[in-house]
Parts: sequence; C-alpha cells; structure tokens
Amino acid sequence: MKKTPDADFLIFDLGNVIIDIDYNRPLSLLRQQLPEERHYLVDEFYHTDFHKSYEKGQINSAIFRDEVRAYFEKDWSDEEIDKLWNSLLGKIPAERLKLVHEVKKHFQVGVLSNTNLIHILAVNDILSQDHGVANFDPIFDWVFLSHEMGLAKPDAAIYERMLTDLRTAPERVVFFDDLKENVEGAATLGIQAVHVTGPEVIFDYLKHV
Repeated sequence: MKKTPDADFLIFDLGNVIIDIDYNRPLSLLRQQLPEERHYLVDEFYHTDFHKSYEKGQINSAIFRDEVRAYFEKDWSDEEIDKLWNSLLGKIPAERLKLVHEVKKHFQVGVLSNTNLIHILAVNDILSQDHGVANFDPIFDWVFLSHEMGLAKPDAAIYERMLTDLRTAPERVVFFDDLKENVEGAATLGIQAVHVTGPEVIFDYLKHV
C-alpha cells in the first residue's frame, strides 16, 4: 500500500490524542474543596509559574506539591494532591494504540507532550494495567516529554530540539495535537501540524496508511 501522508515521522501529543483527558475535572474537584471567594485561584492554576516550571522539569514533584499547598492554603497530603492532579487522566483506548502499531509499519512514530512526572507515573500505571506494557517505549520509536527536555510547547525551541533529535526537516514530520496554540507553534516551523478536535481526527487522517 502506498505510504501516505508524505512524511517520515508521525508525532502524537498525549492528551486527547492518545489518552483521554479532561482539563476541567481537577479544577472542578478543587472548587469543591475551596470557598467560593477563592475559586479565582483555581481559574489561574494552569497559568501559575510553578505549574509551568514543573511542566519543564525545573522543579521536582516535592516542590510542586508544596507550591500547590501554599497556593491554595490547604494542608493536603502528597497523596491527596496527586489524586486531584491525576483526576484529569482518562483511558488510553486500545484502538489508538492499535493505530500507532499499524502506522509504525510505514513511519517512525513518536510522542511530544507537555507533561510532568506525577502524570507520567500515573499514565504508566494505566498502560500497565490496561495494556500490559510498562511505559511508551515499546509502543513509540521516540518519546519527547517536556519535563525531561526542560522545554514546553508551544515554544519553538521544543520543536527544534525534536527535529534535531529526529535528524530530519520539519516538512517530513506530521504532528497531531489537541491544542490550537501547539499546532500553530509547530506549523510556524514548517511541520505538518494537525489540530485534533475529536477522537476521529487521527483515524480519518491516517485511514489510507
């Protein structure tokens, strides 16, 4: 079968591309534990400096948890924070991993995700329990995680680092992401960037592979 699209690498975001996530679930749980006059803190949580630093691996999990406690002025245990934080994670549908397995016959496949150690440990548990693999290494040829790279989407530097590691030109890469700003960031460098607006998008795009 003819290889389509015209590329050598298919790179997937994790959230809402490979694994189902709900950005609002942890925010809803936080609101339930805070008085209404402090809900504004929840609305700004994803934009805090400490959240961005944790996503880039600039602070460790212990410091992140301490920052969460200080920010919300709550004496939550580590376990409570992790449970709240990981509540956004859903299932990894088997059909998505099957699709990756199939297209891997024709392309090199990889992950490029803004994430953090707390999430990745929980994702690895999901992979182990539901799919019998310890992590993404047996599934993908390349795994690029923001907290390991010290970089985050949509900054150009993270895409440039990925291209350097892949030793390829941007036009030889197709990148799938659910967030418009990340798609635009990749497209600015000349990467073939696809906005994943629903679970059918990657299947429709790759149906002829």
